[in-house]
Amino acid sequence: MPYDSSLDEQLFTKSMETDGGKITVSVYSYNKGAKKLQISRENLDTEGNLRFSKLGRLTKSEVEGILPFIQEAVSSM
Repeated sequence: MPYDSSLDEQLFTKSMETDGGKITVSVYSYNKGAKKLQISRENLDTEGNLRFSKLGRLTKSEVEGILPFIQEAVSSM
């Protein structure tokens, strides 16, 4: 069965701005299934537009910044 975006429900989302873009913590449920946490990163390109990027490693300040979002997201799961 292929992915159907109309079945993907976003239940929670909060973003933290960083020097080079933003990090977003979200909770999704696909087709009324299990609620799952997603952490994503978007970096600024040379034109100043946000582009999806591999999350990779986080700095201590990034972890400290999104930790309250993760705790809030967990309480909504």
